[in-house]
Amino acid sequence: MSASGMASAAMAETACKPAPGDTSNRLTAAERSEGWVLLWDGKDLSQWRGLNSDQFPQSGWTSCDGTLTIHEKGGEEGRAGGDIITRKRYSDFELKVDFRITPGANSGIKIFAQSDLSPIDKYTGKPVKVGSGIGMEFQVLDDALHPDAKLGRDGNRTIGSFYDVIPAPKDKLVNPTGEWNSARIVAQGDTVTFWLNGKQTVSFVRGSEAFREAVKQSKFSAISGFGEWRDGHILLQDHGNTVSFRNIKLRELPAQ
Repeated sequence: MSASGMASAAMAETACKPAPGDTSNRLTAAERSEGWVLLWDGKDLSQWRGLNSDQFPQSGWTSCDGTLTIHEKGGEEGRAGGDIITRKRYSDFELKVDFRITPGANSGIKIFAQSDLSPIDKYTGKPVKVGSGIGMEFQVLDDALHPDAKLGRDGNRTIGSFYDVIPAPKDKLVNPTGEWNSARIVAQGDTVTFWLNGKQTVSFVRGSEAFREAVKQSKFSAISGFGEWRDGHILLQDHGNTVSFRNIKLRELPAQ
């Protein structure tokens, strides 16, 4: 490597080091004893792959400064690096993820994602070639600036909602754009609950009459058995906007 190349590499390595004293992407002794594992430790991407690939995307995503970031692509869904999913499938679990959005950004954290189902159009629900993977989505959104917040029904596309199915309450706790927010998702048996910054936003029972009626009114109505899969991947969405993630932690729970 040339001297200039070595200098550039050294600069990149320095730029991607977390700030001194940063304690993100670590487990406490208590968390380890409770069975928590890191799905990303700030460096190692081996637990993740592309939605339609056995490899991690070569572009669009970066792992730097203790954050895992999908970068801007003009809001074009799945066009930057594409969604990423865990290599492992999960059924009963508790998941925690910190996320930070940029102005006007859209993304999502999906559970029970199915890599063998085609993406669907966000307006019609019909299959498309390029888009986001199918799963139950904890919506990540700038409600003030992204138009999706005004679509759907009763605010079910706003931050903290079960995207396009069940809305988060209007009095949810949301930190300002550019600051970190915390998502927590518990799925045990058929019961799933979402929390945003420590406050519950959504709770539902998969397969219940109320659940099926809500799905029937959503854009997922044509997907047979939507949300009732036994297990699936954890997915971080590429919606064409810059969004960062960190502290991605999971613990598996006893089956119910």
